[in-house]
Amino acid sequence: MRAVEKRRWIAVALAVTFVLAAGACSSSPETAGPVAADASAPAPAAPSGPAAPSASPSGKAPAGTTAATGACGRAGSARPVTRITEVKLPAKVTGYGSEGDTEKLPMAIAARPDGGSWLAWLGAGGKVYLGSLGCDDKLTGTPTSFTGIDLQDVQADRNGGVLLLTRKGACGDTPLCGGAASPCNTMHMVRFNTAGKLVWERQVTNLTGGRAGYDDGARFIWWYQHHGRLASDGKTYAAYFGVAITVRNGSCVDIHEGDRMQVVSSGGSLVSGHRDAFEVGCSHAWTSRVVWDPRTGHYVTVCATDNSCRIARPSPYRTVAAGTCDGTLFGGDLVLARSKGYWTAWSQGGKARLEHFTTARSDTTITTSAGTSHPHLVGYGTGRMLLTWQSGAAIAAQAYDSGTGRTVGARFTISAKDHNYTAFKAYADGSVAYPAAGGTTSTIKIARVLPMS
Repeated sequence: MRAVEKRRWIAVALAVTFVLAAGACSSSPETAGPVAADASAPAPAAPSGPAAPSASPSGKAPAGTTAATGACGRAGSARPVTRITEVKLPAKVTGYGSEGDTEKLPMAIAARPDGGSWLAWLGAGGKVYLGSLGCDDKLTGTPTSFTGIDLQDVQADRNGGVLLLTRKGACGDTPLCGGAASPCNTMHMVRFNTAGKLVWERQVTNLTGGRAGYDDGARFIWWYQHHGRLASDGKTYAAYFGVAITVRNGSCVDIHEGDRMQVVSSGGSLVSGHRDAFEVGCSHAWTSRVVWDPRTGHYVTVCATDNSCRIARPSPYRTVAAGTCDGTLFGGDLVLARSKGYWTAWSQGGKARLEHFTTARSDTTITTSAGTSHPHLVGYGTGRMLLTWQSGAAIAAQAYDSGTGRTVGARFTISAKDHNYTAFKAYADGSVAYPAAGGTTSTIKIARVLPMS
């Protein structure tokens, strides 16, 4: 992007502020290919015993509470009941403060098949910590740590799980055509076992000993929007994240920005030519969201992009919802609809919307009553989803039918602090959980919404 174009993008004040040396990015979809088979591993340890739903709840369980479900014995109720548990940590959390799209993410949570959780948080000294939570949402055992300067996401399976994190990389000495030098980092999947110990690690950017960030063809992590998410089909893991794109321009290079989706096998190898993966999808892009759909056998992705200023499916571009480039366009989360298709939450001008789509353009739009610039969405048991957003010092929440989009019950409050870029996670027993800032930098609050009957 030349100087005139650069000033134009600054003027429109996009949701993310990009430092661009030049150019606009183009998509480069890859061809279809095989998916690697799963590898065997030890079965997970049994979770700690069930915790009573009254442990720091927002209110008493309503009449009509049903029998406990799942390995953790979390009982369903006629309306949502919340439970807040404060977890004491052996290492402090970095990044409780700012919530900008280029700031470090403080924490993430993953739902284990046994009903417990993996809790990851960003510590000091270039470390990402990982701890196991029991049914009572409290730490069990001793957390482990991995090298990482920024945490993105964590996902779990019966053999352990995967972290998505950023590590330091090298820019090299090729001159930029414009702009200032910045870090050239790398994105990695880190596979861990049921004890939280390293199994393998795989870079999903493409820097090597022979390719630095300022070399032509590099895909790396710069300071601007680069957050990512994970999804899994049970045999492979997909990482979808913002990425910097280096392109030679004569004797110097231009740096562009887009997003990238890579799939890694259970053994830690990149799945070459995976039909849902792409080198570059949306450009310029932010709020990359991904979900696995077992009904179609595909990973599904959506982004917010300044390409026609919309919520879109990448590689190739397909519009889900049209927006405007006024600096308020934000993509929330992506979940499976009850029978067919998907729901995604997004906001424009401080108003949250829900869009249902199958292949591309939305066929149902729900303009919600949520006044927010950063909505969250998560599956909530069978046939429901939960929309949440910041409401003062707490989180407001509303359940919806994931088939019709109609509201289910009344709005309620979760007594925890919201973060613009932290995700709620769904559990097999119908509950959801969210990691929030604790009372100190040495604690994290686990906000759990118990199942509905």
